[in-house]
Parts: sequence; C-alpha cells; structure tokens
Amino acid sequence: MTIQIGQSLPDVPVAVTEADTDILRTTTTPLFAGRKVVLVSVPGAFTPTCSERHLPGYVRHYEAFKARGIEVYCMAVNDAYVMKAWGASQHAPAGLKLLADGNGAFTKALGLEMDGSAYGMGLRSRRFALYAENGVVRQLHVESPGELRVSTAEAMLDAVPQEILQTGES
Repeated sequence: MTIQIGQSLPDVPVAVTEADTDILRTTTTPLFAGRKVVLVSVPGAFTPTCSERHLPGYVRHYEAFKARGIEVYCMAVNDAYVMKAWGASQHAPAGLKLLADGNGAFTKALGLEMDGSAYGMGLRSRRFALYAENGVVRQLHVESPGELRVSTAEAMLDAVPQEILQTGES
C-alpha cells in the first residue's frame, strides 16, 4: 500500500552521499527527524530523463529550497557508488543528499516501487516527490508513467507552504 499524507516515513536502511563526503550508512528516521525535507525519487541514476531534466532542476533550485529551510534528498534504487558518481556528474551542491536505496527496501516500504524488467532495470522506484516535516508526509506527488510534471523542482517549490519562506515554520 502506498504511503499516505499524515503517515510517518518507515525506518529503513539507506546509504547517503553528498558532495565531498564519505558514504554514510544509516536509516531513514534520523535523516528526516527534526527536518523539513523534499524527497525526490527517480527510476535510475544516469537515465535520460532523470539526468537531463529531473535532478538538474533540483540542482538549479537548491538554494531556493535552502532559503525556505527545506533540505533536498534525491533517491534511486541504485548502489551508493553509482549515486555518488551521479551526484558528481550532475554537480550536486554540498547539502543535496543522494540516497542509495540499493535493494529497494525504502521504495517498497513506501509502496512506490515499479517493475522495470521490460527495460532491463528490475525493481525501481516510481518517479515522485514528497514533502515531509519531522518524518511525517505532508505532501505526496506521484508521476503518471512517462510523465515529469508534479515532481519537478518547480512544482515542489510551488507546492510547499510559502510561509516557510517568511517564518521558517509551516
């Protein structure tokens, strides 16, 4: 079952990378605790839409999220080394975290997996973005197959509460 607005994110192991840091193996609870986070998930690092349009938007608008007190995490069902290389190739700024969900455990726990076997990709994440406060889902935007509209950086900047910009609170 797909996670719903108002539910807490599941506590699942992931690996985290970001610019100029080592790979950190942790669980999702401490990553989201006490934070406002946009989590964007893509079907795969280095895939065309993800590399040419999806992550580049978050790289381009990273400072706008940061100004609102929102952290940005990008996740894919790839290993940590692939995610680290992808982040470097995309010039992801320090602070933009790349989450490696290597076995798809977090993706499955969210109920947002897809079968990419027809494309030689196996289990992957659906394309989505969610906004969470202190580990609780406040917004969830899941793309229809083949689309990139509701989970873009621009769409999420429009969707997250504007009062965060003014007061730092939602």
